[in-house]
Amino acid sequence: MEDISVKDQKTRILIGGPCVIQSWDTCFEIATEVRRCGLLHNYHTIFKASFDKANRTSSGGFRGIGIDKGLEILKKINSRLNMQIITDVHETHHVEKVASVVDYLQIPAFLCRQTDLIEECAKTGLPVLIKKGQFLSPESCKFIEDKFYKSGGKELLIGERGNSFGYNDLIVDATSISRLKKSCTRSKIIMDCTHSLQRPNGISGKTEGRGDLIEDMVRFGAVMDADGLFIETHPYPHLSPSDSENMLELSNLESIIGKARKIYDAR
Repeated sequence: MEDISVKDQKTRILIGGPCVIQSWDTCFEIATEVRRCGLLHNYHTIFKASFDKANRTSSGGFRGIGIDKGLEILKKINSRLNMQIITDVHETHHVEKVASVVDYLQIPAFLCRQTDLIEECAKTGLPVLIKKGQFLSPESCKFIEDKFYKSGGKELLIGERGNSFGYNDLIVDATSISRLKKSCTRSKIIMDCTHSLQRPNGISGKTEGRGDLIEDMVRFGAVMDADGLFIETHPYPHLSPSDSENMLELSNLESIIGKARKIYDAR
């Protein structure tokens, strides 16, 4: 496996997969294509899928298939494709069980200041991706980094996913990646190219999004030299029970990350 602890390497990180686990067949199809595209364009590729989405707008929103079935599918993906896995945790009591299966842990943006959760993830020794909360400045993320490394954490990735803009939109600051690199010098900075296009807190009880702008956000991440790209993707985004409006159609993945690779290589 590529060593991603080294800064300034040519290989960048690609974290890709569906928002939430629906079934083995769907996950395997997506993971296979994410792996193929990542290898083709020289990305260190990690498959992402959630067994639980605990932060739904409405209680009627689909949360997932549960931790046991979800981890079983993720373990099979890892075994069948020899592919690293990342999934998110929302509760401290989930961390040990999840860490026994996956290669990376993820902390959602809404929980990025939860000290107990950060510390528990750090203690596993696994790399951890913490999404920057929509309410945080790039500079304030240094305190997340401090918490993580003071708890014995080995490797931290911080995800940029936009800032709250009014009640129902997000905006990505063009200076955010550069500022995150300056304030969090011990961390990798990942551009979340799909969640940053959400339109949260919709009046229908469902988060909306601008999936038509994903390619623009991917290019932005590459232009600003993000250490990696986070892209949620699905063969039929409209059939995804979560984040359907801001997911990339799987058939477009190869083209978009190929264009990003050309930008990276031109630096």
